[in-house]
Amino acid sequence: QVQLVESGGGSVQAGGSLRLSCVGSGYYFSDYCMGWFRRPPGKEREGVAAINRGGTTTYADSVKGRFTISRDNSKNTLHLQLNSLKPEDTAMYYCGVEFTGGGYCTDTFGYWGQGTQVTVSS
Repeated sequence: QVQLVESGGGSVQAGGSLRLSCVGSGYYFSDYCMGWFRRPPGKEREGVAAINRGGTTTYADSVKGRFTISRDNSKNTLHLQLNSLKPEDTAMYYCGVEFTGGGYCTDTFGYWGQGTQVTVSS
């Protein structure tokens, strides 16, 4: 079955960096759009970044220029590099996979991992 396992979260001070990873299994990793999402405390889940099977990326306006999504298909791993972190980036971060869309990202993600917590202090 499909499984997504995130890692790399932690507590950092504002301006710091983290690198999140997500290992996917149970499906052909390289064929599908992958994305990162986050749920800030008391708020709804929101999209952060996505990458399609061809490597084309999209970002939420709030993270453009600070976060970088990438994928290593040889290791079935999705990454999110978080730089210049701000307190408002504090959230549980999830990776997701989209099986519809033929490898393109159409914002119809159907599976998520359990998440990894990122906490940024001022």
